[in-house]
Amino acid sequence: MIETKLISCPYCGEEFDTTIDTSAGDQSYIEDCYVCCQPIEFSIQVDANGELANIECRSGNE
Repeated sequence: MIETKLISCPYCGEEFDTTIDTSAGDQSYIEDCYVCCQPIEFSIQVDANGELANIECRSGNE
């Protein structure tokens, strides 16, 4: 299942939509901010029903 979530960039604070494929289960990946182009680390947790349980976004230097 594909979900769209509004997140805030940990660098510049701008909000933008990102898409998450919950069928892939728990995952971690890096996606660049669409505004400032800094790398954002995403940590995604999916529950037993395949639904998004938690999303964390942090800068690469945290």
